[in-house]
Amino acid sequence: MANPSEILARAQRLRMTFETAGAQVVEPPVLQSAETLLDLYGEDIRARAYVTSDALRGEQMLRPDFTVPVVEMHMRQGAEPARYTYAGEVFRRQEQDPDRSNEYVQVGYEVFDRDNPAAADAEVFALISMQMRALPVRAACGDIGILLAAVQGLKTSELRKAALMRHIWRPRRFKALLDRFSGRVPVPEHRLKLLSTDGAISASAPDIGKRRAADIDDRVAALRADAALPPISENEILALETLLAVRETIPFAVEQLRDVAVDLPSITPALNRLDARVAALRARGIDVEALEFDASYGRTSMEYYDGFVFGFYANQRPDLPAIATGGRYDALTRHLGQGDEIPAVGGVLRPDLMLLLEEDAQ
Repeated sequence: MANPSEILARAQRLRMTFETAGAQVVEPPVLQSAETLLDLYGEDIRARAYVTSDALRGEQMLRPDFTVPVVEMHMRQGAEPARYTYAGEVFRRQEQDPDRSNEYVQVGYEVFDRDNPAAADAEVFALISMQMRALPVRAACGDIGILLAAVQGLKTSELRKAALMRHIWRPRRFKALLDRFSGRVPVPEHRLKLLSTDGAISASAPDIGKRRAADIDDRVAALRADAALPPISENEILALETLLAVRETIPFAVEQLRDVAVDLPSITPALNRLDARVAALRARGIDVEALEFDASYGRTSMEYYDGFVFGFYANQRPDLPAIATGGRYDALTRHLGQGDEIPAVGGVLRPDLMLLLEEDAQ
C-alpha cells in the first residue's frame, strides 16, 4: 500500500495536469456548514459524515466531498466560464465495511460553462480517462437526465411524479412507488381504512409531534385525491422498466433508448443531448463503440447528478470502490445559487487507488 507522501505526490501531479488544462486551484475549508449539506441530502448525510459544532459557527461537518463547496464558491463569486481543480482529504464514515477508508485524498476537475454542455462533458471525461490510460480499469457511464425526463413525462399527477423524482436515487423505494401507482400492488390495509374514513382525521386523533391538525387533514386529503386517480398505464410502466434495464455499449444503448422513446416521447430531448455528447466524446478520441452505458448507473451513489454520469473501475479488483467518478450537476448550481444557475460538470480521482493498482500490476 502506498504511503501518505506517495499519495500526496501523485495528487499534486494530477492537480498540475488539470492546471495545465486551464483550471484554477481552489482549496475549500475542511470544515463545511452542516446546514448546507443537510439541506441537500437530508438527515441521511449524518450516517456518512463526521459532525461537530462550535458556539460561533454552529453545526459543522468534515468535508465529505469538494463539489458542494466549489459550487457554493463559484455561485458567489465565479466568472464564466470557469474551470477549477483541487486536491485534499475528504472524510466518510464507514459503519458497515471496516476495510473501506474513512479518510482519503481526492483530486478533482470541475467545469462551469453554458456554451456547449456536451463538449464540457467530453472534456472532463477525456481528461480523467487520460489519467487512467496506464491502469487496468474499465469505464462505465450513464445519464440520469434520461430517467428524470421519463418520469416528468408520465401521464399522471404532479404529486406522483414529484414522489418518484424524490426517490430516483433509492431504486427499491422507486420501484415500490411505481408498483403502487400502476395498481400492480394493492393499497395497504391501514391506508384503505384511513381513506375510507369520513370527515377530518385530526378531530379524533391525539396531538403527537410537531404536525398541526390542518397539516394532517391536508395530507389525508392529498392521499384521498391520489387514490381516486387512474393508475399509470401498463404501457408506460413497461417502457420505463425497459429503459432502466438498458445496459449495452453506447451505439446499441442509443438504439434501444430510441425504441423506448416511441412510448416515452418525453425522453427525446435527453436522447438528443446524449447524441451530442457521443459526438463530442468521439472528437476527443474516446472509443465510444466500446464504452459501456447503463441507464441505471449512478442511482445509488450520485445523488446530486442530473445528467451525464461516469466511473472507472478496476478490472480485477471488484472489492475496490471506483477509481474515478464524475458527472453533470446543473440542478445543484441552481439550488446553491438561489435561483441563478449554470451548466456544470466535474469528476474526481482517488490517487491512493491508482497507486494500489500500479503496485498490483508489478
